[in-house]
Amino acid sequence: MVATGCSSSGSDGGDAPQASSTASDATLLGPVSAAKGAPVKVGLITDGKSAIADTSIETAVADATAKYLNEHKAGIGGRPIQLDKCLTNNDPSKAVDCANQLIKDKVAAVLVGSSAVGDTVWSPLHTAKIPTMYLGSTSPATLTDAQSTFVLSDPLGALTGSIRVAQKAGVKTVTAVVIDVPAAVSGFQSPDLLATFKKADIELKLVAVPPGTADMTPQLRSLAGSKAGVVEVVGNDTFCISAFNGLRAVNFTGPLTAISACLSDATRKAVPGDVLKRVAVSAYTPIDNDNPSTRFFGAVARAYGNDIDTENATGMNTFMLLNTFQAAVGGITGDITPATVIKTIKSAPEKEMPGSAGQKFRCNGKAFPNTPAVCVRGSLFANLNEKGKPASYLVTGASPIES
Repeated sequence: MVATGCSSSGSDGGDAPQASSTASDATLLGPVSAAKGAPVKVGLITDGKSAIADTSIETAVADATAKYLNEHKAGIGGRPIQLDKCLTNNDPSKAVDCANQLIKDKVAAVLVGSSAVGDTVWSPLHTAKIPTMYLGSTSPATLTDAQSTFVLSDPLGALTGSIRVAQKAGVKTVTAVVIDVPAAVSGFQSPDLLATFKKADIELKLVAVPPGTADMTPQLRSLAGSKAGVVEVVGNDTFCISAFNGLRAVNFTGPLTAISACLSDATRKAVPGDVLKRVAVSAYTPIDNDNPSTRFFGAVARAYGNDIDTENATGMNTFMLLNTFQAAVGGITGDITPATVIKTIKSAPEKEMPGSAGQKFRCNGKAFPNTPAVCVRGSLFANLNEKGKPASYLVTGASPIES
């Protein structure tokens, strides 16, 4: 939900359905349509391994996805994609260095996945008029930019999922237990979000807990029973394990919502089933579930990657990010420059985001007039079972984006 603040450390697969490597992979990959000519540089900014989370899988998935796009989707405008990758290690100064390096390298666009410093790279890239596509963002500056920024998720679609859960449960309060990093906390302080909760007559409370807090019982003691209403947990899997177990320790009995980054095999092993089965999870992509999107990701990972964990939320999010960027600009003609990439993205019709379980995007600034960078309406939701696995995903809150 808050891609710039949280990411999953992955899992070993648990007992989720696994798509087998068969001849059907060829069908999923589609016909060969190879890119030719001079490559087009596309920047990728990722944190890699940091104290908050490990997003190292982004690099491996991006490499595999670019190979697939170059061989089966003719890259960008018929020319191969050349990834120009830069690691921030969750360091704001390195984030600025990455932005400046990509500008110097004359990239045609920059993609930002799960990064706790994703907002930091925005200013130099925006000043340089480099099109920048985010998986998700909660930064007001980013979301309100109508010039060169594109965000592939509805920041309110996931954050307000707890409203629907609260209404169904007949409660009037949502308490968000959030990892205390700016990119995560700022999403719950958004005026638009607060207005949405007010309109729904639901009170939103915020409990920010520092990363690395192993025992959250002191912070969560006031949430005992059901008086906290719905509790929404936002963080990486280590954070969420502490939050879930802390809520159980203080005997919180109400409904739970969480983001997909909370889920990993470690979560399923460390959190009892009586807690997991009460969780409704929001997600960018439909992980831990056998469906057309996960089969597609698996086929690409097997064909072009090496031991990629296809049940890692961060990995599949990166897969969707690259595929959606190519879907937006793949048919570009003429010179490929930052300016022509921006024009092509803005003029593209509404399309499905590959690997997203049916979510659609259109980056013409009309999804939400107050946040013109947002390209998507709605989000994915799934209820978990006692093993922490989603039975199925539904696209909720979506509607066509006008021309």
